[in-house]
Amino acid sequence: MTGKKEIPIDPVWYPFTQMQEFTDHSPLSVVAAQGCWLEDEQGKRYLDGVSSLWANVHGHRHPVIDKAIREQMERVSHSTMLGLSHPGGIELARQLVQRAPEGLSRIFYSDSGATSVEISLKMAYQYWQLLGETQRYKFLKLSEAYHGDTIGAISLGGMDLFHERFDRLLFQSIKVPTPDLYRHPFAENDEGHVVEHYFALSEDLIKKHAEHACGFIVEPLIQGAAGMIVHPPGYLKHLRDLTSKYNILLIADEVAVGFGRTGKMFASEWENVSPDLLCLGKGITGGYMPLAATMATEQIFSAFLGDFEELKTFFHGHTYTGNPLACAAALASLQVFEEERTLDDSVFGPKANKYSEGMKRLEQLEHVGSVRYRGLMGGVEVVKDKTTKEPYPFEERIGYQIILEARKQGVILRPLGDVIVLMPPLAVSLEELDILFAATEKAIRKITEG
Repeated sequence: MTGKKEIPIDPVWYPFTQMQEFTDHSPLSVVAAQGCWLEDEQGKRYLDGVSSLWANVHGHRHPVIDKAIREQMERVSHSTMLGLSHPGGIELARQLVQRAPEGLSRIFYSDSGATSVEISLKMAYQYWQLLGETQRYKFLKLSEAYHGDTIGAISLGGMDLFHERFDRLLFQSIKVPTPDLYRHPFAENDEGHVVEHYFALSEDLIKKHAEHACGFIVEPLIQGAAGMIVHPPGYLKHLRDLTSKYNILLIADEVAVGFGRTGKMFASEWENVSPDLLCLGKGITGGYMPLAATMATEQIFSAFLGDFEELKTFFHGHTYTGNPLACAAALASLQVFEEERTLDDSVFGPKANKYSEGMKRLEQLEHVGSVRYRGLMGGVEVVKDKTTKEPYPFEERIGYQIILEARKQGVILRPLGDVIVLMPPLAVSLEELDILFAATEKAIRKITEG
């Protein structure tokens, strides 16, 4: 090769980004972080209002996690888990089993939430094949589901905006209506009747497809990317009861809702539900490093046991499966949960109350149609007309305008369409919550009221 290569100023192709917006410049560049704050190249600080995409738990540069990673790096940074192991991977698995809902006893590591979901669907499918129930090949999902962006995870997703373009690449799955109490298709608006309709629809579809179903995948309590849709109380338990009744595996995708976001370590705990498979990611390392895990029951695990020539082996793996540095970060994060009593009522409770108060204030704004939240995880839906629930035109990008306005005030937010996500690290202080809600209110007023 001769001559000078012409390289763009910024060659990075950014995720979920229309790159036409960055042809002549790069997006905001974060160069440092401390606690719940990020810092750009000019030294300006921003409150991390979305936990660095829902992942950071204990704040940035936490000394316990920093120390654990440094110490692990001095021993070994990476070694394969394909036929080998390491102490951190084993200990982390033991601690996750100890904390997880009853019955989940086996851990399969990967490196992202989407891969943990891919693993769960392959496990569920192969499980039934090994049992001789070869007619089972379908999965049930909620209509606005989001489980990641790999092909298998997209097949289990239900968001047309992200997934429709790839429809010819996807396998068939069955949509069950998302129990959305704000935007629903029913004539009456009585919440009790709306909930009854959703419960009945889910039972009808589960019963109809039970013979051919491998599993039902659900984001427990809150569907994040769908716009922070909070399910009615008892819905997760309803799905657990139905999947048990009709002998279908229940897969809980806790990638976003796990590790304390809702006020418990796992969202499934709120309704005393033990799924057959549990997907974890994001907050598993405290938001430090890529790591994910798929948890399975002993019943599922046992179906894969046999002599090698029987070909019952789960032929799946990733180069960085159970990376030692990531496992060290995850163990340190669990240590911080214990030492700082992160989820104790005395620690989490005041923050959850302050968060709830802030959400209720935002709900009073002229162009806020709905606020939906649980614990420190939620969203604010901005609408053109509060009475009719009429949304703003898609092309106006009101949500995007609002987060840019909040950024001017030193707060990083991210929209899901016109739903503004508010999900700070669990380490956020009461004072920082005041800053988060004040900036959000000011930004919404500025953009919607002029």
